[in-house]
Amino acid sequence: MAEKIALVTGSSSGIGLLTAVELARAGFRVVASMRDLGRRARLDEAATAAEVAGQIEVRRFDITEFERIGDFVAQLDRDYGRLDVLVNNAGFAVAGFAEDLLLEELRQQFETNFFGQVAVTRAVLPIMRRQRAGHIILVSSIGGRVSAPVIGAYDASKFALEGWSESLRIETRSLGIRVVLVEPGSFQTDIWERNVRVGSYALDRNSPNHERAGRFSAVVKKVRKANPLPVAKLIARIAQTPHPRLRYRVGFDAHLQFWLHTLLPWKVYEKLVIRATKIG
Repeated sequence: MAEKIALVTGSSSGIGLLTAVELARAGFRVVASMRDLGRRARLDEAATAAEVAGQIEVRRFDITEFERIGDFVAQLDRDYGRLDVLVNNAGFAVAGFAEDLLLEELRQQFETNFFGQVAVTRAVLPIMRRQRAGHIILVSSIGGRVSAPVIGAYDASKFALEGWSESLRIETRSLGIRVVLVEPGSFQTDIWERNVRVGSYALDRNSPNHERAGRFSAVVKKVRKANPLPVAKLIARIAQTPHPRLRYRVGFDAHLQFWLHTLLPWKVYEKLVIRATKIG
């Protein structure tokens, strides 16, 4: 049987890094991509520690360089002749109250979290159609099901990804392609540290939301964020599951937010969120 090939985007840190290692441990040949190869040291160290360095190839790939995506995937196809798993993980977050964000900042959020993931997915579909097999795993967020204040731009991009992925799942099922959404809660990753961007007006003292933003920030800093390894292990299991579900929530807070949002009357839910985030 031919060696299975997996492509993981956004592999320089966090969930992407750990997923690349876990897939390699599961026997996949992993192409771990990242925008900046200067940030590969953590992945190299983790792969060496797990004794899977020989199973992971690191390549530069920016999913917002749309004109280059086709060439990147075509080269992957020439080199390996197949692609069994795509883990669409690359992304970042924009924070700020809606009236403090520029439209350009909102567009940049969608360029990566939505259009970038869509473009990469579309590029690999012909390979998987030819094989009549393949897993497309999109790393979404519980924010793709339940939106929160101050990160509305991020959540909106994930909502869009979820809607598009639902449709894609139905379209590709008969082709042997399995589309899956993974919805993590709060985990200790660069998405909320190095990869978070604050709206240009969000920190301005002249913003009408300046004090509220400060209270919200203080609350967020106190939230304990879990080790993301369970997310990576889940993705590796999904990659080896012949008939995975559409959605997998992961993390206690993800389940809690989902069920509170689902079961509580909206008036009760929004009051709970306002009180919890101290933005009132």
